[in-house]
Amino acid sequence: MPSTFDYAILIPILPEITILVLACTVLVVDLYLKEEQKGINHVITLVGLLIAIGITGLVGGGERQVVFDGSYVRDAMSDTLKSLIFVVALFAFVYARDYLRDRNLEAGEYYVLGLLAVLGMSIMVSANNLLVVYLGLELLALCLYALVAFDRDSAKGSEAAMKYFVLGALGSGMLLYGVSMIYGATGGAIELAEIARAVAEQGTQNRVLVFGLVFLVIGIGFKFGAVPFHMWVPDVYQGAPTPVALFLGSAPKIAAFALAIRLLVDGLGGLHTDWQGMLIILAILSMGLGNLVAIAQSNLKRMLAYSTISHVGFIFLGLLAGSQQGYAAAMFYAIVYALMAAGAFGLLLLISREGFEAENLEDLKGLNDRDSWYAAMMALILFSMAGVPPTVGFMAKLLVLEAIVRVDLWWLALVGVFFSIIGAFYYLRIIKLMYFDQPVTREPLTAGTGARVAFSLNGLAMLALGIFPASLLSICQAAFP
Repeated sequence: MPSTFDYAILIPILPEITILVLACTVLVVDLYLKEEQKGINHVITLVGLLIAIGITGLVGGGERQVVFDGSYVRDAMSDTLKSLIFVVALFAFVYARDYLRDRNLEAGEYYVLGLLAVLGMSIMVSANNLLVVYLGLELLALCLYALVAFDRDSAKGSEAAMKYFVLGALGSGMLLYGVSMIYGATGGAIELAEIARAVAEQGTQNRVLVFGLVFLVIGIGFKFGAVPFHMWVPDVYQGAPTPVALFLGSAPKIAAFALAIRLLVDGLGGLHTDWQGMLIILAILSMGLGNLVAIAQSNLKRMLAYSTISHVGFIFLGLLAGSQQGYAAAMFYAIVYALMAAGAFGLLLLISREGFEAENLEDLKGLNDRDSWYAAMMALILFSMAGVPPTVGFMAKLLVLEAIVRVDLWWLALVGVFFSIIGAFYYLRIIKLMYFDQPVTREPLTAGTGARVAFSLNGLAMLALGIFPASLLSICQAAFP
């Protein structure tokens, strides 16, 4: 008798199906659009992402589901992270519209590659199998390589894409090598639950397993951009078109957090003491080098790149705590950071115009005189990045530091506080430029209504989530019961 396919197993993957259908729709519709109609791609993409967010809410909740022979998992963490990835991607596409249109870059390929990158992130979040983890990771990486080189007339973009491709391939190779060693050491296990059982039996007695763990951590470090695997981050952020730098610096950090949880916690939780030591080193180096080198930067995109590296160190602090509280705090931090990065790069897009790229510190001089609302929203985002109360960045840092103090790593908390104080300098320097320096130009800012609304929501969210953090925090805590 022919076997019947159970369509019920497709329900948990409806968000991924929606994004895939959306990407294919944009690709086909773009073939029939004239140059002056390219804005339709933008509308289709935004409406599709809103539908995907709604579908994620509908299929989410309830008991944990594992489908496709253990390859895919839908749980509280995946529901939350997918929804936030879609929200951040929505912000990224809204911010990008005016920039792309002014430079004749509003091609359907931008939206297709962006949506396929979102699909890759969504697959990473729900992967329950080493091969599916790698599939999602490579789908994301290949789309990002193409996006960085999206402006074909930009020599800087092509150079950044080549650097990203070469170093990204190296990071992926390290991760894949670690996966192959774990596959061999665990007797051919690729499902995370099977790996966890094998690790519980063998522990550190199996040296091949420990070597595999080392290469996995190196791969995760590359994808996060942690020191000493950070060398691609500043060059790629500076060389990529600003909308791509925004996309690259925000949503993928949420997916990288999910990657770390799936591999290190779900699969290799039994080796926590081993990977904890490695993450401590990565966290200290990332916070130290990221904050110190950012002070010396005059290019805003490079400064935000080193800022990203320092924030990755804080995400690692939550992960290495090894407790439910630490994982929830790291998840909270990753989500908050993605929103902060989207807003910071969003301002650069808002004040850029045809023939002018806003990417240097002096471009923000006197912003308050040119548009006080933009300056106020950017100040909220920068205060949040610096961890100043009552913004949400303060709460994110506090939760991470509390989690590591609870596991008696108080000295590491002091290191985190020390580098946070150093990092506050370069954020407050930008606020000083916006409010106390004379503007270089008095030319009015002409961003579209959609971008202004998105930036306003982005900035106000920093304050609202800081004053009322319980809503987001309770969702993060529910992901790790």
